[in-house]
Amino acid sequence: MTVPLYRWPSAAEFGRIVPKTKFYERASLGATVKDRFVSDVRRITWAYKLAESTINLPGSGEVVEIQIFEIVAKDEDVAESVLAAIDKAVRTPIIFEISRGEGAIGSIRMVAAHKQLGAGAPKVGPYFSTEWQQTPHRRVPLPTAIDLTSMYTALIQPLMPVASRPGENVSEVIARLTTVRSLEREIAVLERKLRNEPQLNRRFDLRRTLKTKQAMLVDLTSPIDSPSPGNTN
Repeated sequence: MTVPLYRWPSAAEFGRIVPKTKFYERASLGATVKDRFVSDVRRITWAYKLAESTINLPGSGEVVEIQIFEIVAKDEDVAESVLAAIDKAVRTPIIFEISRGEGAIGSIRMVAAHKQLGAGAPKVGPYFSTEWQQTPHRRVPLPTAIDLTSMYTALIQPLMPVASRPGENVSEVIARLTTVRSLEREIAVLERKLRNEPQLNRRFDLRRTLKTKQAMLVDLTSPIDSPSPGNTN
């Protein structure tokens, strides 16, 4: 299912172009990331600011505001290292819209990482993205929310490759996804070993371990917790 792009409220429009030098001249950025800013990014616009003063939703210590950054790519895309540098420089959560090309051959995608605020630097999780969508593109109203925290959750969750379970917050979904990715790597290694193992008894052990890991993966990727074997309650 294609995740739609949102029609950001006109009351939240900010429209400030941010010079790339604000990010890639920071002393903490390595040369490779600075080069990526130069090679990947044509323009960065701080496009919208979702806040109590703009969309009348109260914030919290976790989500004070939500920023919408529009990035125009010079070529095919913008590296995640560039997005991470911007995310770490701006304390509040960011939703990125990356566009490439122009007119009928132009396309756009929305991408974001879950950002957790604490006493130190913000903790930025893995990045999730919509598919590239042709421009002009269909936009839908913002999801219904009672505050900025629930708005942020509603914007982030559809981007994730695993569905959230009842009562799960974004951090818990990401933790489960991290385990899923680790299991997928383990399964790939086991499958490769199984293909190349000549000894029958060793192949039996590998196949048994593989089935266990595959069952764990199914449990973790199911929309709801799977019942334990034999439990019919």
